[in-house]
Amino acid sequence: MAKVHVFKAEMTCDGCSSAITRILDRMEDKGVESVECSLPDQTVKVKSTLDPDVLLEAIKKSGKTCSYIGEGS
Repeated sequence: MAKVHVFKAEMTCDGCSSAITRILDRMEDKGVESVECSLPDQTVKVKSTLDPDVLLEAIKKSGKTCSYIGEGS
């Protein structure tokens, strides 16, 4: 069952959030169902069946500093 995982990510512009979204969208066939980036809150919410560590490593590929906050809604 998919869970919503919340990550903190340093995003300074729409380009930053778009880069993270593109990376995670490519993982749709691996279990990512949806991605929601909030520039004001500096958060990324990912609904996925994947382990949060796998998602965190994917987000790090954007070059942005990020960390796992926990499960959200």
